[in-house]
Amino acid sequence: MAKVYASACPLNCWDSCGFKVTVEDGKVLKIDGDESHPITKGKICGRGRMLEKRTNSGERLLYPLKKIDGQFTRIPWEQALTEIAEKMQAVKEKHGSTAVLHSHDYANGGLLKNLDQRFFNCFGGVTELIGSICWGSGIEAQNWDFGDAYSHAPEDIFHCKNIIVWGRNVARTNMHLFQALQKAKKQGAKLIVIDPIFNATAKIADLHLTVKPGMDGFLAAGIMKEILRLKLEDQAFIQDHSVGFEDLKDLLIGVTLEELSQLAEVSEELMTELAKIFCDRPTATFIGLGMQRYENGGNTIRLLDALVAISGNIGIAGGGANYAHKQVGQSFNTASLTLPEKKEQHRSFTMMEQAEQILAAKSPEIKMIFVTCGNPLTQVPDTNVVKKAFSSVDTLVVIDQFMTDTAELADYVLPTTTAFEEEDIYYSSMYHAYVNYGPKLVNAPGEACSDLWIWTELAKRLGFGEDFNYTREDWIKMGLGALQEKGITLKKLKEHAHLELPVDPIPWKDRRFKTPSGKFEFTSQKAAQKGFEGKLTLALPRESKWSNASVAEKYPYQLLTIHPLRSNHSQHYHVISPEPKVKIEISKNIAADLQLRNGDYVRVWNERGEIKGYVSIFEQGVHANVINIDEGIWAKYGGTVNQLTSSRVSDNGLGSTLYDCLVNLSLVERASGN
Repeated sequence: MAKVYASACPLNCWDSCGFKVTVEDGKVLKIDGDESHPITKGKICGRGRMLEKRTNSGERLLYPLKKIDGQFTRIPWEQALTEIAEKMQAVKEKHGSTAVLHSHDYANGGLLKNLDQRFFNCFGGVTELIGSICWGSGIEAQNWDFGDAYSHAPEDIFHCKNIIVWGRNVARTNMHLFQALQKAKKQGAKLIVIDPIFNATAKIADLHLTVKPGMDGFLAAGIMKEILRLKLEDQAFIQDHSVGFEDLKDLLIGVTLEELSQLAEVSEELMTELAKIFCDRPTATFIGLGMQRYENGGNTIRLLDALVAISGNIGIAGGGANYAHKQVGQSFNTASLTLPEKKEQHRSFTMMEQAEQILAAKSPEIKMIFVTCGNPLTQVPDTNVVKKAFSSVDTLVVIDQFMTDTAELADYVLPTTTAFEEEDIYYSSMYHAYVNYGPKLVNAPGEACSDLWIWTELAKRLGFGEDFNYTREDWIKMGLGALQEKGITLKKLKEHAHLELPVDPIPWKDRRFKTPSGKFEFTSQKAAQKGFEGKLTLALPRESKWSNASVAEKYPYQLLTIHPLRSNHSQHYHVISPEPKVKIEISKNIAADLQLRNGDYVRVWNERGEIKGYVSIFEQGVHANVINIDEGIWAKYGGTVNQLTSSRVSDNGLGSTLYDCLVNLSLVERASGN
């Protein structure tokens, strides 16, 4: 008989939805939304529903595999674990523990996924990845400005007079914020969407304006210049709660509004209108992740933060520079799970440049790589270099549920469980502050085992098994830490399925910032302490006609690589029906210039690589000379767009430059009927 259980979505997503999962005869039958969840209220996206297909897929990895003479061969767990442990020990004894690289991403948002860090710390410390392909530049930028990256509670949107959604298609990536926008509009709030693409969120806006990709900071500077000209700035906040404003003022004096308009490709009139809207408080700004994926990306987010600050929208109901919600993750005691003090050696590579740094590493060289919660052959920029790097080491171990592009390269592939086959708790650090309980509902197929079981067994073989001698319940309680004293216990999570974490619904309300000065910093002391320029600048993307005219002449189109509609990054492409193919979306002016039509088969290329796919012409409201190819697609379906993107790091060293990418395009074959 079928039974319905409360559960949770494990995906790396803004919404962190509550689930109702129907199970019968030990099998997940379907996934629906949990109507009792205070934020997600029974609404879930197709990516969440598709977790049923992932769990039940006939393509699941069922047994440990070892590559022998270029072919994968099934081996027993005992052999796999013993051989991997022996190789790890041999590498450590001969080269040191940092000759092992741990490549970790965010495919699963479970609290206990942090235990892979505990394993490698107890091993002695390995080469780790820092920064983030996804949101790293913006996080660091807000660390410099505010001291941390915090957002307002979801319900605070109903205090807004104006809402600015800047570079973020919440209809695709944050559906419950999209629903809140619709409700806020009905209550009288004005919605403005700033985005190079006329997306589903823009369709419900009172005003949509396009900006040249990578030039959002110049638009923010133009708006600030007009705020100062019109004398609309919040002088009390600037005088009492900030430092460095004079540096910003000098920067703005040194450029004309006309110049900023030309660079951003936004009219001066719109800049003036936006200046008035920002200062018609309260105005909330919801900042997307795309505009910080340029070489000037950190500075761009800092200019947006500065705009929110001078317009008086920091620390007030209905305001905020809403980018990340890191109070949520900070609620947990991850240090007790990861044991950072156990490291004896340490080395770090940036997540973006991991391939180049693997190839260049000395003293020691990288001899062994572990991949967990990720698919770097698809997701890490400059795919051709990534493939070379991951093929260069003596041993590559991949833990996954499917034979991904990365797993295809591995020497050992270890099959792991899905979220419904293990107990954990799930939370987002991007939108709301609820933690969700995910029970074990079904057994894993074949011999698939949890990541935690794998780490525990390897730890035993490497001599630190006592550090993993805990039950799953013990681990969860350990991670909850002091939250248990505030009533957020595992028992209550099991009873209620979700509980709200004790975070501040209006960050910085007390005007006490976590910066060195304790104030909002237009000129960052933290940046200077790290050896960076602390002052705001009018920095350009690396690949642009202003920065490199010869590259721009050869590659005249700006490439965006946005989040796919039906897959969480690369996770779902193999269970999508019909079989996916590469879609190359282009601005109308590109189609007209090259005489292209929908369905034409084209080639997109630059000096890093190429990809082929089928044309889809943007219908309206898209900035000129823009191409989009959704990220995450597997090689067998046409190949990842990261064959074109650069592994360079952003201006603050902790983010990617995925969107700082110029390309060219040409026809390969006409669509039938064209």
